[in-house]
Amino acid sequence: MNKGIIKDQSESIIESPNNFTQVQTKQNPLGTKPVKPLLFQFAVPSIIAMLVSSLYNIVDQFFIGRSVGELGNAATNISYPLSISCVAIALLFGIGGASAFNISMGKGERQKAVYYLGNAIVMLFGCGIILCMITLLFLDPLLRFFGSPDNVLDYAKTYTRIVAFGFPFLILTTGGGHLIRADGRPKISMLCNLTGAMINVLLDALFVFELHMGMAGAAIATIIGQFISGGMVIWFLSHCHTVKVCREHLKIQKKVVARIAALGTAPCSNQLAMMLVQIVMNKSLKYYGSISVYGESIPIACAGIITKVNQVFLSFVIGISQGLQPITSFNYGAKKYQRVKESYLFAVTCGFLLAITAFLLFQFAPRQIISIFGNGSEEYYSFAVNYFHIFLFCTFINFMQPISSNFFTSIGKPKRGTFLSLTRQILFLLPLLLIIPLFIGIDGIMYAGPIADSLAGIVSIIMIGREFKRSEYLEK
Repeated sequence: MNKGIIKDQSESIIESPNNFTQVQTKQNPLGTKPVKPLLFQFAVPSIIAMLVSSLYNIVDQFFIGRSVGELGNAATNISYPLSISCVAIALLFGIGGASAFNISMGKGERQKAVYYLGNAIVMLFGCGIILCMITLLFLDPLLRFFGSPDNVLDYAKTYTRIVAFGFPFLILTTGGGHLIRADGRPKISMLCNLTGAMINVLLDALFVFELHMGMAGAAIATIIGQFISGGMVIWFLSHCHTVKVCREHLKIQKKVVARIAALGTAPCSNQLAMMLVQIVMNKSLKYYGSISVYGESIPIACAGIITKVNQVFLSFVIGISQGLQPITSFNYGAKKYQRVKESYLFAVTCGFLLAITAFLLFQFAPRQIISIFGNGSEEYYSFAVNYFHIFLFCTFINFMQPISSNFFTSIGKPKRGTFLSLTRQILFLLPLLLIIPLFIGIDGIMYAGPIADSLAGIVSIIMIGREFKRSEYLEK
């Protein structure tokens, strides 16, 4: 960090720290506007952005399922861990940078805050390039490690080899959206994601259905959309409203990156945990499927589709948590603890209503949902319906853990957020996936889901209760 800048900034704050913070809070709607409309203002664009992001996978799944078939669906599921790793990097530096920026702005540290934006931008794009290179260099062993059956491998290689070139832009779009939102422009963040997704949909229809390009056509459509949305993010971040990002702010500084990474660890860890679980899931589905009536490819294809359908529901929940982030970060920095609590409680209320809706859909319309993505054998439909009914049974409590872990990160407590983000995937689901199938076969994979969901929800409630007691003490 530039010492001169810190010195100048410190002197301006020391001159009248309380008045300065109060003025900043009064001027910023994050500290004054009623919580409910404020959360809607930030959460709705975030939800749309997350939905659009999930559309990249859903749209490809739809067109591939209807043109290539069951093996194509299985192939997209095999490459899915790489998509999750992109999101993990995006959240590490996107949410981390946004949280650090908003907390600093809430404290009135304007000149310090801009460094978090600049460093986050560089790390997002740079890590995307590295991930692209690793994927292209080790494509075959990676896909086999992810659990690809032999009859799926060629499809997975064709698709993944192309989409890897879009990783830097996918990461920048996803992570940069959080930075744009932190700058007070949630609609712009939504616009960037929406533009890329709509282009993807149109080109998918052209390349896959009209030109019959199969897996390659779906992949090319995906990266073209990502290139355009990534370019839009770069332009808008170079024209921020609250601060001006200059070349000096792009120079990587260890302390700045460390602070960003610390605050982004919780959501990143959650994605990395999802990636690990996805790999174990694929391998387990392949092994236990091979010794069941379903075979190797049916469980992998069905689980992949259902995971992405569930991501649509989670997009609403994560969108709410992301919309909550700038509100809680700013007000926690400004020591407005009652507004922090009020914001969180309203967020989880919205999450609960969405979770009940998703639960009813998954329990009463599973066959209709799976049919959207192409036809299959009776075993295909049988496995899919059972997977919906059992694995997603505790969807009604799935909103607690994502909102709560992101909440801890947003108030500058990344260790608690990281722990909570790992509860469902690593502490509960992963061991259950390894243990229960030993006794009841492939059905054990399904029963591991609701057990992990319920345990993670209970832990979230306990940790949030303790945090609110502490905030009440601080406010007094």
